[in-house]
This record gives sequence, C-alpha cells and structure tokens, in this order.
Amino acid sequence: MKYWFRNDYSFGAHPKVLEAVCAANLEGNIGYGDDKYTAKAKDRIREVCGCPDAMVEFVVGGTQANVLACAFLLKPWQAAICPDSGHLNGHEVGAFEATGHKILTVPASPDGKIVPEQLIPLLKLHQDVHLTEPGLVYISNATENGAVYTKAELTALYTFCREHGLYLFIDGARLGCALSSDANDLTLPEFAHLCDAFYIGGTKNGTMFGEALVITRPELTQGFFRMKKRMLAVMEKGWIQGAQFLALFEDDLYFKMGRQANEMAARLQKGLKAKGWKLWVESPTNQVFVIAPNDKKPVLDEVCQYEDWCPYDEDHTVVRFVCCFHTTEADVDGFLSVLPDLK
Repeated sequence: MKYWFRNDYSFGAHPKVLEAVCAANLEGNIGYGDDKYTAKAKDRIREVCGCPDAMVEFVVGGTQANVLACAFLLKPWQAAICPDSGHLNGHEVGAFEATGHKILTVPASPDGKIVPEQLIPLLKLHQDVHLTEPGLVYISNATENGAVYTKAELTALYTFCREHGLYLFIDGARLGCALSSDANDLTLPEFAHLCDAFYIGGTKNGTMFGEALVITRPELTQGFFRMKKRMLAVMEKGWIQGAQFLALFEDDLYFKMGRQANEMAARLQKGLKAKGWKLWVESPTNQVFVIAPNDKKPVLDEVCQYEDWCPYDEDHTVVRFVCCFHTTEADVDGFLSVLPDLK
C-alpha cells in the first residue's frame, strides 16, 4: 500500500462540496458567473471576511489568481516584491513576468517570511527612475515552508506598505490551514483588513478546483472583469465554482478541513521525530519537511507518495509530506509503522 502525502490536492473534493455541485448539476444556470450560486457565494465570502464592499471573483487555480491579481494591481512600469521562496517567483515558470512585470526578490527567512526592514534598501535603490518601481508586495500565508504570519507581523508589514505606497497581496492557497493553525492569532476579518487583496484557496482545501480572489478596497477594482477575461480566467460554467465555495462556508467546513489537515500533519511530525527523523523546519500547518538520509529514500519511494523539496547536503535531501482534509490517523500511523527507526 502506498500512503499519499505528496500534496493537498491528490484527492478530488470533500463530499459536501461534491453534493453541492451535483445538486445544481442539471438545474440549468446562467454562465460566466452571473448565476445565483456565484452571487450567494460572493455575498457569503464578503460576510465571513467582514468586508461588505469587497470585490470577490472566482478563478480556477493559484497561479492564475497570483498572476491576474498582481498584473491587474500594478502599472506597466511597476514590479512586485516577493520572497525568493515565494510561489510567484519559484514555481510559476515566469507566468507573472510574461505579463511584462518584474519580480524583485528578497531573501526569505527559513520559515519563508519577510519583514519590513528587508524592503528598505530595495526601495531606496529603485528611486532611480531608470529602474522598475516597486508597486506591490507578495507574500503567502501559510508560507511555502508552512509558517503562519502573526497579527503583529502582518500589521507591521501592511503598515509599512501603506506608508510607502505599496499594495500588499497575499497568496492564500493554504489560507484554510494558516487560519486554523495553533500558531495563528488572526480571525478571517482581521486578516482581510490587513492587506489590499488576497485569495481563499479552495484547490488545496477541499474543492475540485478554484480560488476566491478578494480585493478589499473597491476603489482598486474598476475594469477587473475585463482584465479577467483578457487573461483567459473567466469560466463559462462559473456556477460550479459558486456552488463549491458556498458549500465551503456552510457549517465552518473550510476551517474544519484546515484543522483536520493540520492535526494530521502535527501527528506525523511528532511521530517522525519520535523515530529519529530530523525536521528541516517546525511547521504549524499541513506541510511537514524532513531531512531524509538519501540511503533511506528507496524505502520512502516504496511506501508513500511524497515530494523532494531541496538538497540538504551530499547525503541528505529535504523531502515534503503534506496532509489534507482526507488524511486520517490510520494513514499517518500506518505510514509511520513502516518507516525505519533512525535513533
């Protein structure tokens, strides 16, 4: 038996999400997001975010959300500031750069975060009018390394951005896990008011596909639908996304799934340490990063699906295990039972 810990989108969707789609399947609905499910889902998201005037638009995936939002918010001569480990920089094959914008990277800490002080030298350098002008800061919550921004950290970063004329955009691919983590001290409304735009990730937390992009400041949204259409991001059967997200925010399902994934990851992390496997970072969310001896990787290959993350040294590789809404205690304990003891 192979245990699935490769990512948090290996399984289709939570049954309640599928039920919602199936219930609407043969009703007949208006396309392009002009349907009742999309309207209700947008209203519900505005409600749970505490942003009654926010723009909410659905897109298919995280890369699409990142590229569309950042390109829309920036003027043609402006650039996005991004942690060097950020998804926009490291995992999107130049999709954002293909829009004509530049990425200005700053070194992320081991947990994937950046702080305002890191941005000051970059802003000073780019006062030169022959260089691109920084217009936006991109971060992820949870970060690529599984960490969570605290209220104090996010407040400091957003305050800095507002003082220096920068937008703050937050990649929320794993926002459900971030906000349901024990390391989190933010409510969703508090989080929503500490950035200019973000998205609520569904693909990695229980939907078949889809992200809900939220721009919290209505004055920034003029012409967005045309930009969305121009960038091939308008889905004809938009009601499918509406039905899915409406289901996510019924009975706290979105955060229940995030907590489930986090709890299983914590169980896995604890079990790995008990067996002598060393962690690369301590993650409070659903991603677990382990320094694996290369001579033990054939065992991993045999018993589970996982991902090589980065080299560690000549004899070790950092590997990543990811838990999701469908991960159970039996999955975690079964996997641990077949791993060799490194103590």
